[in-house]
Amino acid sequence: MAGMSGHWAFAFGVLGNIISFIVFLSPIPTFYKIYKKKSTEGYQSIPYVVALFSSMLWIYYAFLKTNTTLLITINSFGVFIETIYVGFYLFYAPKKARVQTIKMLLLSVVGGFGAIVLVTQFLFKGAVRGQVVGWICLVFSLCVFVAPLGIVRQVIKTKSVEYMPLLLSVFLTLSAVAWFFYGLLLKDINIAAPNVLGFIFGILQIVLYVIYSKKEKAIFKEQKLPEIQKPAVVVVDENNNKKLPELTQEQIIDIVKLAGLLVSTDKTGSHLSHDTNCGVKAANKIENMPKLQTVDA
Repeated sequence: MAGMSGHWAFAFGVLGNIISFIVFLSPIPTFYKIYKKKSTEGYQSIPYVVALFSSMLWIYYAFLKTNTTLLITINSFGVFIETIYVGFYLFYAPKKARVQTIKMLLLSVVGGFGAIVLVTQFLFKGAVRGQVVGWICLVFSLCVFVAPLGIVRQVIKTKSVEYMPLLLSVFLTLSAVAWFFYGLLLKDINIAAPNVLGFIFGILQIVLYVIYSKKEKAIFKEQKLPEIQKPAVVVVDENNNKKLPELTQEQIIDIVKLAGLLVSTDKTGSHLSHDTNCGVKAANKIENMPKLQTVDA
């Protein structure tokens, strides 16, 4: 049974690595936008600094425990990719945001993580040290999982899911499930417990997305204005009472110009010196021309 449990733990650990790998890569579109516009555009660096600190903390915990190699692999990648994100952010951020990010890095990564390592190394020994670091990781992970409550509140308040991507919520939920079973099979409450909360919040986000995305579609349909139908120009021959083919704007302009030319020649008489009846003929031609009527299409 112990061997079977170990195999299942390894399987869930690999699955957790794969899903967490995708989650770590999810901010790439955001940073591509930053690169294209050469500006952070109000994006916050807090999520990336927190993720960096979390990865470092879990690596330290994994080194104090046994059979936690899969924790080391994924969090090592997390430290690598989050460092790139933070560096990228610092490069394109305005001065004020850059200073705030540097302060957070010094406070959390240098001050916080450094203090945890020093205190646990000098004040605790053996298994107790691992337990203390594990509880610190548990509390910090709970705080990280509670953070999405701000997004949930915003969705309920604005009735919009614009700032809550569905795929990210799904992957975070799957990640919580994988790491929960990994911790459960290893009998490590520090790994399993926080992911229960992560699973609950993940399901909550998915349910809210389904509810409010449907409401958004319904509101959009109600607000959609009817299309304005343009009246079509139809030529009607009164003599034969028949509708002729529709005329284009260019053809209508040509007809109007021709009518104006005939009227002007009738008034001036410059082109009618050899035929006194041309004016009458021209007038008769104009009267016999099909009339333009505007009808609804």
